[in-house]
Amino acid sequence: MNAPIRPAPSGPGIDRELAARVAGYSCIVGLDEVGRGPLAGPVVSAAVVLDLNTVPQGLNDSKVLTAPKREALFTEILATAHVGIASVSHVEIDTINIRQASLLAMRRAFAALPCIPDMAFVDGNDPPKLPCKTEAVIQGDSLIASIAAASIVAKVVRDRLMTRLSDAYPIYGFASNAGYSTKTHLSVLASEGPCPFHRLSFSPLRQGLLDL
Repeated sequence: MNAPIRPAPSGPGIDRELAARVAGYSCIVGLDEVGRGPLAGPVVSAAVVLDLNTVPQGLNDSKVLTAPKREALFTEILATAHVGIASVSHVEIDTINIRQASLLAMRRAFAALPCIPDMAFVDGNDPPKLPCKTEAVIQGDSLIASIAAASIVAKVVRDRLMTRLSDAYPIYGFASNAGYSTKTHLSVLASEGPCPFHRLSFSPLRQGLLDL
């Protein structure tokens, strides 16, 4: 595996995918995950193999896109690309830790693809072990189109899951905070305690909320 590649100051494009094609790779996937930091819910990963002749316009790091733009791109990505989606539950996160859960989610997403990639671009500097050539790309979701697409798919799926979870546990505000440690979320935790979908291994939950 090559060392992590630091991105140039440009938006996501398909230059790296095209270069991989020239190098002889035929099925090139981008992987990303969402949900490492929240106090509740799963971590979700997506693996996307773009059709390089039909790349959705406007792909970018999911965090810089509006929710309506992410939803529109999500629909387009699913219609034009091969996509694998997977999650690792809060229970698994508490059991194996969030780093291992994130790596597992990416491996599951890779395995869920309807094709077999021979080249993978992974966001960040800590890629999972995959059965193909793998390159970790720091801030890859703002540089490489297939990673950007994966970040969008993973975020839309996780946000939808957290919205459904909010319907069952409205006091925590999961629909707006996605499980992250906002001031309001922490305040409710301090007064009401966790719900069954909180990550009990995460501080301050691990500390019994004593620090809130």
